[in-house]
Amino acid sequence: MKPGSGGWWLGKVRQVGRHVVERVEPTERAALVAWLTPPQLELFDRMHRADRRHGLDVVAALRDDGVMDPDALVAGLLHDAGKGDTGLVARVVYSLGQAYGGSIPGAVSRVPAMRAAQERLEGHAESSARLAEAAGCSRRTVELIRWQDAPRDPEFGERLKLADERS
Repeated sequence: MKPGSGGWWLGKVRQVGRHVVERVEPTERAALVAWLTPPQLELFDRMHRADRRHGLDVVAALRDDGVMDPDALVAGLLHDAGKGDTGLVARVVYSLGQAYGGSIPGAVSRVPAMRAAQERLEGHAESSARLAEAAGCSRRTVELIRWQDAPRDPEFGERLKLADERS
């Protein structure tokens, strides 16, 4: 989806709603035990609830696309782990920057309380990849997460990016 398009805006509005109200159901969390290692599950549990919900939705989108590869599914689940407990306003500003250029987050980053949040969001792909590596994820999973915005994996990179944008 092209940033700034109607579909992009609709997706961002959905994400705001998730940030505020949506949760991970206990049955969804329990199902993860079957395919995550304990350190990966611990990383998932430490993620912000909106990012946990989003990760589950990305996994569902990947599966709907026929992806069953464990490395790709774990990448979809944990790709935003590095965002941390970043607030809603910072996430909105970051998204606006993605659509309309860096001047928006750049200006907001001059506010000391927002600077760290914007830096965390800008670097979340790398920090998420490091967290996934520390949790024992495969090299391929780590690289899928690291390059989520500029996919390099020929089989699953673009599919992960598209699932992320749709979810």
